[in-house]
Amino acid sequence: MEVKAESKATRINLLDFKSAPMRAFHLTWVTFFLCFFGWFGIAALMPVVREDLALTKNQIGNILIASVAITIFARLFFGWLCDRIGPRISYSLLLIIGSLPVMGIGLSNSYESFLLLRLAIGIIGASFVITQYHTSIMFAPNVVGTANATAAGWGNMGGGVTLIVMPLIFSTFLAFGFPEKDAWRYSMILPGAILLIMGFVYYFCTQDTPDGNMKRSRKKNDQASTVTFLSACKDYRVWVLFLVYGACFGIEITIDNIATLYFVDNFDLSLTEAGIIAGLFGFMNIFARALGGIFGDRAGKKFGLQGRMIILSVFLLLEGVGILIFSSMHLLPWAIFTMLFFALFLKMSNGATYSVVPFINNKAIGIVSGVVGAGGNVGAVLAGFLFKSESLSYRESLFIIGLAVVLVSVISFVISLPKKSVEEVLNPELKPGYPALEQAIVKK
Repeated sequence: MEVKAESKATRINLLDFKSAPMRAFHLTWVTFFLCFFGWFGIAALMPVVREDLALTKNQIGNILIASVAITIFARLFFGWLCDRIGPRISYSLLLIIGSLPVMGIGLSNSYESFLLLRLAIGIIGASFVITQYHTSIMFAPNVVGTANATAAGWGNMGGGVTLIVMPLIFSTFLAFGFPEKDAWRYSMILPGAILLIMGFVYYFCTQDTPDGNMKRSRKKNDQASTVTFLSACKDYRVWVLFLVYGACFGIEITIDNIATLYFVDNFDLSLTEAGIIAGLFGFMNIFARALGGIFGDRAGKKFGLQGRMIILSVFLLLEGVGILIFSSMHLLPWAIFTMLFFALFLKMSNGATYSVVPFINNKAIGIVSGVVGAGGNVGAVLAGFLFKSESLSYRESLFIIGLAVVLVSVISFVISLPKKSVEEVLNPELKPGYPALEQAIVKK
């Protein structure tokens, strides 16, 4: 798919709701925000579900893994699908299909049925890839990192809001006289219905590119898709980012899954109190992920793609150190403070990662976005195995994760782009994956 460079937005005007790029920007982040209610709404109610279904620590670990495991394949598939049919139809399909298990999870009456429906809900996590794809093709290279990070950050904020709002919805049903075993089930109908409605809103209110909706020649595009997929997978930078995103976003969705349980079990808090504190973690996205994109864009203007990678490595290192400190906190105020510290750099790492993605292969943005996005869920799956272990406490699991993140930060710094001068980095003959438009903007 070719998008005319001159059609892309070169600035972000938050008060603009009419132009195609800004309309897509606002609808992508709002939709992604709402997707978190479907994806992690049940995570906020897990202390109640645990009692109702008599779940063991091992079973909760399996449920945690299931919630993010299928997202690996969903992100790869929808990244590929975006390159073929565009983000508008892709997002609409995902929202409509994903709404069904969200509403249906209330029918669970056993560990097995709950596990299967939690697995199915995980496809909603592919919403991230479509969000990043849509903003990547709507904005010019001088602001694409900021646009990607802001849209994803504001959308990710839904993870924090979900942890606060879902217990309140649950409490509302209790206030109307419903028993706990029914209240958590009815609570999940609301996010499912919202996703279903957004599926139609997204279809009718957005367009694929600044120039209109995608039109394709099936045979020609099938061949091109195969070539670009293989070229993207052969690029070692894609797999470095795959690993990096597992160490930042993978840990973010892991914390979204276990934060409420962690604060209930370790600090003797109520469901509502734990939800509010856990929600602060997600609220950091209102600015932190955008900061990562802004720093990435600024580093890119001065030092090219290597500058973006170095900034990313520094953020990852600080994230890992913060997790190590958080895992050792036994006083609630310090636990909250250190959680917010590592959350800041974790979310900045997320934003900095997707300030790099659009410049790896500008002919396969969907594929690269899908592979890197899948890396986030691989990281979450691996972290999930730690939390399901009967021999490790949640604190010990977090300490191991902190060490792993520090290691990945070192790898991302060492196995970075070859050291070149700014002129060499910006030379398309020496750096074939670097889009010409950013070179022109930076040179100006």
